[in-house]
Amino acid sequence: MQTMIKTEHLSKEYGGKKVVDGLDLQVNLKETFGFLGPNGAGKTTTIRMLTTLTRPTSGRVWINGFDGVKEATKVKGVFGIVQQHLSLNRELSVRENLDLHARLHHLDKAERKDRIDELLDYVDLAEYSDHLIEKISGGMKRRVMIARALIHRPRLLILDEPTVGLDAQTRRRIWDLIRRMNSDGTTVFLTTHYIEEAEALCDRVGIIHQGRMISLGSPLELRKRLGLAVVERRRGGDDTEYRYFPDRGSATEYVQSLLPGIERIVMRESNLEDVFVELTGRRVSE
Repeated sequence: MQTMIKTEHLSKEYGGKKVVDGLDLQVNLKETFGFLGPNGAGKTTTIRMLTTLTRPTSGRVWINGFDGVKEATKVKGVFGIVQQHLSLNRELSVRENLDLHARLHHLDKAERKDRIDELLDYVDLAEYSDHLIEKISGGMKRRVMIARALIHRPRLLILDEPTVGLDAQTRRRIWDLIRRMNSDGTTVFLTTHYIEEAEALCDRVGIIHQGRMISLGSPLELRKRLGLAVVERRRGGDDTEYRYFPDRGSATEYVQSLLPGIERIVMRESNLEDVFVELTGRRVSE
């Protein structure tokens, strides 16, 4: 299988502290890969090394076969990035923002117009092309940022919290756009604090904690390792015990073995957040 992102023993130190510690990672071509971890786990530093903004202390990184340190210019032509914080020029229109970015990528006038028209249709913003950025909604701004990241036809799209702060309906509209980009052949590298987002979109998920990759696999594989069924025993207040079982039958047998009426019992399917909490001791957003 072809590889889009590969790292070997990738590390970054600040002040003698390893923020990323020997990270071995492989993201396959045309895959949607979720990169999860609590705040301070090393996600942002990893992205900065993948995008050539930060030089590794040790280890190596390749993007589409190009060395991230020795061939940084070639790497920059491979990826587009949508950062967590809005970075559009608020005083320009949607089209003017895209035109500015296209000029930075040295597209000539005719190519710029055709590509911008194509992308405005792609993200369903053609009728808003002349609207000022400050006059459109947060969800539209995110779609403009995605269009801007795609202006030079990158093979890899890095999405850092692409739906943060959006309402549920708008978030799902962005999900549909991400699925479409992936089905069109773009490799997607996604960080998110919305656990259902990773479950809905990602072929595989890697969980990073204290700079190290601690678990890797498809959402279903990670759930199977923990247990597909959960029994919650709520003892009152905030005291809840979680027990995991390979299937619902095993969980049912356990529930039936408990004395009735003593505790509140909830039986449900496990999810990726259960995996995350059990591995790190923290919720994704903490």
